[in-house]
Amino acid sequence: MAKSKVPKRPTRDEFVLEELGNQLTEAYQEESFVELTIWGWEETVRGQIVTMDSRTGKVHIQSQEGLYKVPFMDIMRMDYPRD
Repeated sequence: MAKSKVPKRPTRDEFVLEELGNQLTEAYQEESFVELTIWGWEETVRGQIVTMDSRTGKVHIQSQEGLYKVPFMDIMRMDYPRD
């Protein structure tokens, strides 16, 4: 049986990644509430960035559901919730 093909994560240039990194860092330092769109996830994640782990490349987000450890490269965009 053929394996279902998982779509590859879109590649982004360094400028886009750097800009996203800056946004995440700013939100982390300001302890802002953010909404993240994550590649391959159906739902966005809302919460507060509690750790940015440069060693593992993961961003730790504390939400009402719990703690998520999301690879930086899987974060497609960051927004501030409007409600």
